[in-house]
Order: sequence, then structure tokens, then C-alpha cells
Amino acid sequence: MTLSRRTILKTGAAAAALPLLGSKAFAQAEPLKIGFIYVGSINDNGYNYAHNQGRIYVEEQLGDAVETTYVENVPEGPDCERVLRELAQQGNKLIFATSFGFGDSVIKVAQQFPDVKFEHATGYQKAPNVGLYNARFYEGRAVCGVVAGHLSKTGKAGYIGSFPIPEVVMGINAFVLAARQVNPEFTIKPVYISTWNDPAKEADAARAMIDQGLDVIAQHTDGPAALQVAQERGIVGGFGQGADMSAFAPETQLTSIIDNWGPHYLASAKAVIDGTWTPGDTWEGLKEDVVQIGPYGPKVTEEVKAAAEAMRTGQIDGSVHIFTGPIKDNTGTERVAAGVTMTDAELLSMDWYVEGVEQPA
Repeated sequence: MTLSRRTILKTGAAAAALPLLGSKAFAQAEPLKIGFIYVGSINDNGYNYAHNQGRIYVEEQLGDAVETTYVENVPEGPDCERVLRELAQQGNKLIFATSFGFGDSVIKVAQQFPDVKFEHATGYQKAPNVGLYNARFYEGRAVCGVVAGHLSKTGKAGYIGSFPIPEVVMGINAFVLAARQVNPEFTIKPVYISTWNDPAKEADAARAMIDQGLDVIAQHTDGPAALQVAQERGIVGGFGQGADMSAFAPETQLTSIIDNWGPHYLASAKAVIDGTWTPGDTWEGLKEDVVQIGPYGPKVTEEVKAAAEAMRTGQIDGSVHIFTGPIKDNTGTERVAAGVTMTDAELLSMDWYVEGVEQPA
């Protein structure tokens, strides 16, 4: 485990004044030490960048009351377990593990450090000192799907996915359900690249999709490479993931899904400081402002923008739920009856594709 594989940085106003772990030099109470681990780089301009912005937000809000450390580029596997253990040994009393594949390691290390609070993003395993937090990314996908349904000239989109886990499958389904409300013949082709962030793989997948005549590309990967290819090739467009990526494709980004983690991180930090922290299980979205929709790009007309905003605001006020039946899967079997809305438990275990989704090879 070398620094070439990951970067460990300690930040916060109190960090420079604490040369030794556990120093009692201050008359004031010691700051709460908080650790964050990221599967990718904070400079990915997407998912990991958004989590790190949340960390920065906590520092801005709480100042000397906290000291944060982050470790980036941590693979999902044994390395994660070692990093978590190191963070706990360094005195971090609140640790955020921000990728799905960190789950087993979180549970194992949490058992070894019962006095440390852990929170796992997008996970499902809980413990007395392990809480869960997630975002309803699918709500943002539904807004993007409306835009794609209106603007695609071919009625065919591509979707670059990381792994076929429920979170990703759910997003693909929400996207195509919304698009088919506009164009009932709309189809989407998912391709999984077995990583959250690999610019070369993302770019190659985008080129292959464009060569097949797909003129809109969505993604559940972390960087802007696919958007950059979309701009180079002059297709209709794509969507930012996790953050606004318009700087990389100003003409081609149609909008973006922005992850706003700061309020959750702040609330958890305050709860630990106040002694009120409990292992919660939150799944928040547009209504709670954890999921945001970025600015619409120049190709999005006022008519399309209005339709997209109707989907956005409808999900906020509860008048729209994209997973309300009737819904058929891509074999033609009815999965959700008319008027029935899928439960959260059903969504979080989703392993099937809706009508209009091509079965991945």
C-alpha cells in the first residue's frame, strides 16, 4: 500500500497545531476527527469530487471543531480494510466510506473499533456503530430521461454503467421509463465497464456506442471522458454524473445530476459532537436537496426544459414517482401493476430491466 496508489491528506484549522495524535496541548476541547475514504480521485470532477466537496463544507461550517482526513483512490477490496483500520487507529471517531464495495470492510473494521462511528454510502449492511446513507440518484435519472426522450433524433441512447448492482440498474430503468413517456419507442443500450472510473474505458465505450448510431449517452461512472467524446463526435449530448461537467463539454452536456452530500455530513458530525449520533439509514433525493439538477445546456429548448422541470418538481412534491405501474420488464412480463408504486425495498433489490432496455451482453 504505497502513496502511489492512494493519497492521504489531513486538513482542518486544528491539524497543524496537533503534532501528536491525542495531544492534550489545547485547553479547549479537542476537535472531532473525521475520516473519509474515496474509491477514486477527488479530481474526477464527478462522484468523488462531490463527496470531497461535502467534506470541505463540514470544515467551513464547523471550523476548529473538526479535523478531517481523506484517503483517495482506495480500491474496493483488502486495501479498503487496511485504510479504515488506519483511520480508526489515528483517532478518527467518525468515518465515512463512500463506495458500495467498501461494505464488507466497514462491517469488519467497525467490530474492531466499537467506539468509532462509521457511515457507509449506498450500502446495505448495518451494525450498532454503522449507519447507512444514500441518495435517490434515480430521481435525477428520470429528469435526464425526459431530456433524452425529447432531444434524441434516433430514439436510441447508450448507458455506461460501472457494475450491474441495483443502484445502477435502477438508474437505467428510471432513465428509460421517463424517456418512453416522451417517445414510446425509445430504447437504451447498457454497457458495463466493471469499474467506477477509468477514463480510457469510458471513452472507448462512448465511441463504440456512437459508432452504433446512439446519439445520447448517459452514465453511472465517475468522470467526464464519455462527455468529452460526445462533444468531439458531435452527437446530441450526454449528462454529467455527480457534479456539473459542463466545463468539459459545454455544448454537449444537456444537464447534470449533482450529489450534494454536505448537509448530511454536517448533520452527522454535529450528532457525534453532541452525543446524539445513532446508526441511521437515510435515502434522500430531490426533495431534500441531496440530489440536484444542474443547469441545462444550450441544446435544451425552453419546451424541453419545462418538461424536465415538471418531472423534477413532480418528484419533489410527490405527484410523480417514476416507478409507478403499469411497468413491464424487457421480456414483456408485467412487473408492476397499474397504479402500484414500487416500495423502497423492491427498488433497492432491483435486478431486472424495464421495457426498452436492451439486455447487456
